[in-house]
This record gives sequence, structure tokens and C-alpha cells, in this order.
Amino acid sequence: MREKNIWERIRNSSNCRVLILNLILTLCLNLLLEFTERRSVGEVITFVQERTFVFLYNGFIIFLCFSIVFLVRKRIFAYVFISGCWILVAIANGVVLSDRKTPFTAVDLTLVKSVLPILGSYLEVWQILGIVILLVVGTGALVCLYLYSPEDKRSRHLVTEVLCTAVTVVCFCAVTYVGVGKGMLIKKFDNLIAGYKDYGVAYGFCVTAIDTGIDRPINYSRETVNRIKKKVKKAEKKQKEAKKAGVVRQPNIIFIQLESFFDATTVKNLNISEDPIPTFHKIQKEYTSGYLKVPVYGAGTINTEFEVITGMNIDYFGTGEYPYRSILHKTTCDSIAYWLKEKKYASSVIHNNNASFYDRDAVFSNLGFDNFISIENMDIESRNEAGWAKDSVLTRYIMDTLQRTENKDVIYTISVQGHGDYPTDDQSDSPITVSGEGLSQSYLNQFTYYVNQTREMDDFIKALTEKLSDYPEDVMVIAYGDHLPGMNLENKDLKNDSKYETPYFIWDNFGYNKANKKKESCKVEAWQLASKVLGEVGIYNGFLNKYHQTMQSSEKYRKNLKLLQYDMLYGSDFVREGKKPLEPTKVNYSLDPVEITEIKECEDSYLLIGNNFTDASRVFVNGVKVASEKQSSGVLKISKKAVKEGDKITVHQVSVTNENITLNQSEEYEFRKDKVRLLYKNLYDE
Repeated sequence: MREKNIWERIRNSSNCRVLILNLILTLCLNLLLEFTERRSVGEVITFVQERTFVFLYNGFIIFLCFSIVFLVRKRIFAYVFISGCWILVAIANGVVLSDRKTPFTAVDLTLVKSVLPILGSYLEVWQILGIVILLVVGTGALVCLYLYSPEDKRSRHLVTEVLCTAVTVVCFCAVTYVGVGKGMLIKKFDNLIAGYKDYGVAYGFCVTAIDTGIDRPINYSRETVNRIKKKVKKAEKKQKEAKKAGVVRQPNIIFIQLESFFDATTVKNLNISEDPIPTFHKIQKEYTSGYLKVPVYGAGTINTEFEVITGMNIDYFGTGEYPYRSILHKTTCDSIAYWLKEKKYASSVIHNNNASFYDRDAVFSNLGFDNFISIENMDIESRNEAGWAKDSVLTRYIMDTLQRTENKDVIYTISVQGHGDYPTDDQSDSPITVSGEGLSQSYLNQFTYYVNQTREMDDFIKALTEKLSDYPEDVMVIAYGDHLPGMNLENKDLKNDSKYETPYFIWDNFGYNKANKKKESCKVEAWQLASKVLGEVGIYNGFLNKYHQTMQSSEKYRKNLKLLQYDMLYGSDFVREGKKPLEPTKVNYSLDPVEITEIKECEDSYLLIGNNFTDASRVFVNGVKVASEKQSSGVLKISKKAVKEGDKITVHQVSVTNENITLNQSEEYEFRKDKVRLLYKNLYDE
């Protein structure tokens, strides 16, 4: 009888009901998360059947979150808040997978600042408005729920509740230990997409939150680094002796990172009316070319960019990590810009998108670049249907950079025209058409739009190489795609059998890559590309550059690379021991200064006459922003009421994403009425 009473008390206790509710919510949320990943009830069922332990472990993660309910009085609020967080993860994963083709990660939460300004390129106005309304309403509802939700007034057994929570945590740790030890769980995903598919969304999301940086190698020490340095020095000496007879050149070096660029003719069962990239194909046939192995698919440009610029392998970092958003905010990093500074090269980045996207404005200083010409300091004449600036504008700024810098240049060019999202509406009026059996019309419309964008990107390559052919200095151009477009392509759909490979070529105006082109196609990792290029022209500066050029045949090549990356970014930097530490650069955002040359009077307005005004130009009077209107690249219009005698006027080039951030600005111009001329007098007198 007593046992029955005990059982009755347990069954009727609030904690028992909480436990049951936790289990029910855990199951529902776990299934929802997996459905957003797989988009099929059948695939979810298959996952549960074939990966039962993994599915249950994902549920345990969610259940662990709900265990906090035992410790709080506002249990309804806790349930809504925790459930809401996991529902948002599920929705975000579904949306991101649709647009980017890679799962939603914890790292993506750090990209909010970069994503907000370009939402208009992906969503309609009503969709953005709907999201804002939902966020406002949701936040308000949560606040109200917290303030007015009832507290659990029943008798509390704090010891029991703490004990329940502690037991849950201990059991979770034990299951995790066993799962990892038995190989049923892994600590790091080699492939993010496959990781989420094989190990579940909840686990995948948590791994991306916890697994960051580079793990300290077991054998990391000053002695180990010094041994590697000695081997590199010895190998470098032999290499230089073997190449004594060769001609060492120091050309201008231009990297062209083409957004979402690849050869669409390599897609099986896709019929394209004409070659979308004839110039690229012609250069591939005549010069050094091949496939570049990139670390991302459909998105994640900056990880390919990071590998090319630094010579570091992204695989050694945390799952789904963007070093631009983590470590490079805090520290300098060895890079091609720093390597070539030793050769007195000027280093520049040119990008026809905003400077703050992916936090480039904060990172390029720590990568050693001298100049960063972004869309804020560009006169953009045309955009495509998706709203991105066309790549043709880049030719002007590349040529301008070459001509205005005194020394040889390394220029890293980042294109944007090929960026998604790709329109699904009718594209039948496009010059190049696409067809294919078994493919939806909306998908064919997307591909039609895409190949016509790549044709224009190809025209940009043509115009640039034609101009550089006659340039009086040696120039080498390295062009490649950062990743494939997010078009639901799989390895089996491609003739080269890999969605992680993009085409590249190395062109020059002095005949080297034409004379030394290999007959076979050459494959190279993105993190090896810069060293390959520099090795061709006899440039061996920079330790990682030397390492790649001399140690690729070594048995411990990749293992030691990880150790060196750890040393440089997270360790004691033994690589540079005895040398001056790398210093961040003061980045210049314009080679052509913004300036006010005079002011003209026009009815109720003043016209600021000057140079290099853009859509990002804002007028400040005595340090306070005033309303202004851009008339042209040489004229800004302000109200007469905005200024008075003696005021100091400046023009600021502000960040597209945050107008409180000034990238560069003009010299002060003192407003004096006697210096202002009437507009009509100028027009007729001059």
C-alpha cells in the first residue's frame, strides 16, 4: 500500500508532468529540425531507423536545454523561450539551405551585420516587412509573457529539482563520452553538409558553436617549429640552386576572385545555346590552367579568399568557422600582402560591393593590405537584375591602381556580379538560352540568368586582359571562381565529378605561362595557389610561402602546416622569433581623394563642386551630417539653410551598412559667401 502511495505521489507530482512534457517537446522539435534539413518525411524516417543513436542523442541535446525548467518558477515562459529558440534554428536552417545550400551554423549568427544590408537582394519588400513585424511582435510577446506569466506556486522541492537537473547533465556527459569513444559521434566535420546529414541538426549546430579555432598540436613547441624552419631553409637553398639559370621576374600580380563562377558547360544534361565563357576557355587553352580545390559550395566566399590570401588550410579551423569573423578580428595574419611587402610591393583590394561585408573593413588591416577600394568609393554605372554591381567597373579601378602606385602591385580583386539569389522569372529574352530534360522551368530560368551573368563576367576578363596586354610593365593575372553557385548541383551532375572545384587560369603579358603551360590540367588547393604563382616568378618571401614551395613532397606536409597555423595565430609565433612582429596597416580607402573645389549658388541650394563623389558621399557641416543629394560624381546639392558664414564643410564616404562609420573624407572647406558664385555666371562666363 505504501509503495502504491509513493507511486501515486510520483505520478501526480509537477516534476513528473514536467518530465513528460519535456520528452514530448523534445521529440517534436527533433523531428522538426530534421525535416528542415531533409525536406522529406521518408528521409527523416530513414535517418531515425538507420542512425537511431544519433537521433536520440540530438534529442538529448534538446532535452538538456529543457532541464532548466526544473529550476525556474516561470515555467511557461521557459518552455516558450527554449522551444522558440529551437524553432528559429529549424526555420533558419531551412531558409539558409534553400538560398545558400549549406546548413545554418552558430557562426552565421555573427554575420547579421553583413547580411542586413543585402536582404533586399534575396527578399521582397513585403517579406522583409513581414520579418520585421514578426520580430517586433515576437519580442513584445516574450516580454509580456515574462512579466505576466504565472509562477509555479506549488510546493517546491529544490533539492529534488537540482538533483534531476544534475543527473540529466551527468548522463548527457556520459553518453557523449561513450558516443565519441565508440565512433558514433565525431568532434569535427570534414564536410559541413554531410556532417548535418549524418549527425543531425542539433548536434551539428552545437558543434559549430563549440568547435572553434585550431586545436593545439600535441607536439607543439619551440623546438618543433625550429626543426621545421631548418628543413625549409635547407630545402629553399637547394631549390634556389636548381633554378639559378632561370630568369627571376617581379611582375605586378592581380588576383581575380570571380563570385560564384564556374564553367556551366560542365553540367551534365544541360544544353546551353552558346559558350557562355569564350574568353576564359581561350585563355585556359593557351596558358597555365586547371581546377582550384575550394573549401566551400554555394556560399562562404571568405573562406576561399582566406585560403588564397594566407596560404592557410581552413580545414584545421572549427566546423563552419570563418576566420575573418573570429581570429582575424584580434590579430594579424601572415599573408601574400605581408610576403610581398618585403619586395616593396604595394598591396590593394578592389571590391565592387560594400567594405563591411564579411567584416572585410576590419580584417584587411590585419592582413597587411595598404588600400581597399570598395563600392563606397566607386562610381557604379550599372547593376544586374539581382541588384549587384556589374564586374565591368573593376577594370577601371584595377588600371587606375596600377598607374597610381609607385611600386609594383599585388591587387586582390573580389567580384560580385555572379552573386545569388538567381531570378526564377522568365528569361527567354536573354542572349544565351538554357534547356534540359527533367528540369523545372524555374530552375532553367535561374540557370539562364546565371550563364548570361557569367558571359558578362567573361567580357570583363576579356577587356582587362586586352588592356593589360599593352601595359608597359610585366603583369600576371590569376582568375578563378570562389565557389560554385547554389544551384542544387551534386558531384554526379558535373563532368569533373566535384562541386568543390572551380576553374582557374594564370595569364601574363610577358609569355611565361604561355611558354610553360603543361599539357595536362593542373589541380591545386586554394591555399597553395599564391605560392604556386610566386614560385613561378622566383619570389620566395614569407615563411608559409617558402613552406608550400619547398615541402609539398614531405610526408608531414599537412600535419606540420596545421602546427604552423596554430603557432602563427594561437601559439607563441615561434616562426617569427627574432623578427619584428607583423603590424596592422592603416588602410587607405581611396587612391583618388574626395575633395570640394568650389561652391556654386542655385536658387535655394548650394552645389558643392568637387571630385570623386559617389552614392556613399555624405555632407557634414561642422562635424554634423546634413541632408544632401548627389547630382553627379562632381556635384553634391545641399540646402542654403544648412550652412552659414565660416562653417567647415567636409564630404565623408560612409559605410553602406552603417552611415556612422566614415571610411575616408575630404579636407575641410570653409564656407565664405564672397567665394560663392552664381551658377548661371559660371555657365556663361566660362
